[in-house]
Amino acid sequence: MKIIVNDEAMTFPTTLSLVGVLEQLHHPQIGTALAVNQQIVPRDRWSSFHLQEGDELVIFQAIAGG
Repeated sequence: MKIIVNDEAMTFPTTLSLVGVLEQLHHPQIGTALAVNQQIVPRDRWSSFHLQEGDELVIFQAIAGG
């Protein structure tokens, strides 16, 4: 399966959930926000949301400030 992650083309051997992609990339879930095809995906849907061929995933790191 080919997807775009933060503007970089990546290939995975199988269809993955958002949690699965984060695990494959060794990226922590805490402090992270995800958007698929320019739509934010709520954290409670990450394990059930499966990416499709050609999807664009953006991984954001939450930054506290004020």
